[in-house]
Amino acid sequence: MGGILMTTPGMTSTPGQAAWKQVDPMIGTGGDGHTFPGATVPFGMIQLSPDTAMPDFKHAYKWAAGYRYDDTTIRGFSHTHFSGSGHSDLGDVLLMPIGGKVRLDAGEAGKPGSGYRSRFSHDTETAQAGYYAVTLPDNHVRVELTAGQRVGWHRYTFDKGEPAHVLLDLRPSIYDYPGKVSWARLRVRADGTVTGMRETRGWAPGRQLFFAIRFSHPMTSHELMNREQDVVYKGFKGPGDSPADTDAVDGRALEGVFDFGTLEQPLIVKVAISTVSEANAIANLDVDGKGWDFDARRAEARKDWEQALSAIDVDAPAATRKNFYTAMYHAMIAPNLAMDVNGQYRGPDHGIHQAKDFTFYSTWSLWDVYRAQQPLMTLIQPNKRVANFVQSLVAAQESSPFGILPVWAYQGLETWCMIGYHAVPVIADAYMKGIRGFDTKAALKAMVASATYKPYGGLGWYMKLGYVPIDKVPEAASKTVEYAFDDWTISRMAGAMGDEALQKRFAKRAGYWRNSFDPKTGFLRARKSDGDFRTPFDPAAAGYGSDYTEGNAWQYSWYEPQDIGGLISVLGGDDKLIAKLDHVFEAKVDPKEFAHVEDISGLIGYYAHGNEPSHHIAYLYDYAGAPWKTQQRLKQIMDTQYAPTPTGLAGNDDLGQMSAWYLFTAMGFYPVAPASNQYVIGRPFVDKAVLHLPNGKTFTIVARHLDDAHPYVGKVLLDGKPLERSYIEHGQILAGGTLTFEMQAKPNTQWATSDAARPYSMTPYPSR
Repeated sequence: MGGILMTTPGMTSTPGQAAWKQVDPMIGTGGDGHTFPGATVPFGMIQLSPDTAMPDFKHAYKWAAGYRYDDTTIRGFSHTHFSGSGHSDLGDVLLMPIGGKVRLDAGEAGKPGSGYRSRFSHDTETAQAGYYAVTLPDNHVRVELTAGQRVGWHRYTFDKGEPAHVLLDLRPSIYDYPGKVSWARLRVRADGTVTGMRETRGWAPGRQLFFAIRFSHPMTSHELMNREQDVVYKGFKGPGDSPADTDAVDGRALEGVFDFGTLEQPLIVKVAISTVSEANAIANLDVDGKGWDFDARRAEARKDWEQALSAIDVDAPAATRKNFYTAMYHAMIAPNLAMDVNGQYRGPDHGIHQAKDFTFYSTWSLWDVYRAQQPLMTLIQPNKRVANFVQSLVAAQESSPFGILPVWAYQGLETWCMIGYHAVPVIADAYMKGIRGFDTKAALKAMVASATYKPYGGLGWYMKLGYVPIDKVPEAASKTVEYAFDDWTISRMAGAMGDEALQKRFAKRAGYWRNSFDPKTGFLRARKSDGDFRTPFDPAAAGYGSDYTEGNAWQYSWYEPQDIGGLISVLGGDDKLIAKLDHVFEAKVDPKEFAHVEDISGLIGYYAHGNEPSHHIAYLYDYAGAPWKTQQRLKQIMDTQYAPTPTGLAGNDDLGQMSAWYLFTAMGFYPVAPASNQYVIGRPFVDKAVLHLPNGKTFTIVARHLDDAHPYVGKVLLDGKPLERSYIEHGQILAGGTLTFEMQAKPNTQWATSDAARPYSMTPYPSR
């Protein structure tokens, strides 16, 4: 009963319908992809998905999304998940349908019948964009899931004759550890609505989530339990009774079991969540969860995805189409809606705020998504959506106790994970591309406030010395160059807004990358506060809390995307940069060297495609006048790092960044320096792509003679005229038209090699 919605006989499917059929949510659920297979809608608040394990925090990395393809049992179905994150949390409001005898603990995966978890087979699973289904033989039930913006929908079809129960367990979480649940509340209201909340001491300390649940059939009885104190509240006994308004329990280890007797029809369950209150969760359920028509809600979720996926039409071989549209699907799961129907949301100050004329989004893995996922949104999402993203970032800054933009935030709260102030380039990139609909002065003010908050990540030292000193702050080399890039984007936006003083101030800071670059060794290095580079120095060394963030000198020495011309000068010319890049890809590296750093994966030499600091490196040959080598490296990466299988992602998808890299690269260009308004040209991996732009125009990419025998670009045409440079402007894409690649068997070593043909650099390329 996987179920495909059919078109009317004799009618062809729309591009969106064709794209939807290509999406495989199972891609990335194995290996290190950390994606989930369950039901969600674009940027929705609900991510309703199965959880196969919720291990303690010491073993949680592999289960960051709650589900792993190689597991054999399902513990339950929870309503909040990260898509492809390198850290875990969430797994809220865990429901498990049970036909027959109820057990109150999950039990052991290897011991069937030891608890409420059930075995399952992939043969009974169906995973589609907006829908998930599976059969749980141990629990005698077929489970179907779909989602709306704020409501998760379940349909449980129990085996005939089996008494139907639904268990709610408020104890476990993804990234579980002792004492995580600070407090919880569970209540059955007079109308049968189940409400509650829990506060967790997780990644974002003090996070509170509220919920409201309704069932399509009346309960025959129920039990509410505080397992910590062995307190059981037995509810009404029969269909003629009603639960009292005081039917509630609170504590740190709560469970509820809701009984429905033997059912002749499937049981529909709808669940709404809120970061604000139980009353708001009920309101969300009232507004977004009307009726009991599961199939209609499933159709709506599919329609939402069809519309979102219709932004790009692609012609390519079947495996490439599946990779492409699944990547597009993954790129539009986050950031997530984090606002209730009444406009209220929770901010980083844990206070309740009221949105005015915008929609509040959270779930920001900003160290990742500023590179490509958010720039992609400026091409495939309405400008209003992007403006809402920007407004959400600024609103969070305005309610932050520290006055800083989000770093890694979810459900409105801050985790302080990773480095940089990378909300800044997200805002600057949107502004430089002409997107408005937000307070630009407030946005620039928020950007400057983040870049000048001295207590954050050694910024005080950075502003004083021109670099972050390693004897004062860990990961100092990485922080220096990432701050410098963010500063450059402030300079760009300030200049475009006419603030010359601010533009010059941050342009100077954008050059601070040079203060941590050692010309003698040719590497980015950490310096001490006395000015000396830290010794001993090993460019291959990597580790948490070292000179670099999730990387080493071979991976981080390229992070000057605003000033690659300056990097070429420091290294001593084009040939030196090319030779050093070649070594990155061709070095003999034992993956065991990085076994102690979980996020460094997808190795090609020292190049680590599974981690974001490497994502722009293959494109840097263009800056040295050797675009054919960029084309060569991109084919290496695409052939080895992506596949239409559960293990088809080489590393964490990181809320869509890995997927956005694939999408850009497949179309033939990539935003190496967001806010430059340029895309650096690589080579296409699809025969044709048509971008349906937010302004109503279309931009078409065509690849002629594209196959494995023709891996190189012979020439590039823009609207039929030769394009003799290795980049394309954002404005040229927005104008509509056609970009044509003529592919050939051998490299064209003459195309786009001149200084004028190279992408943007803050400082001039060295004369040759």
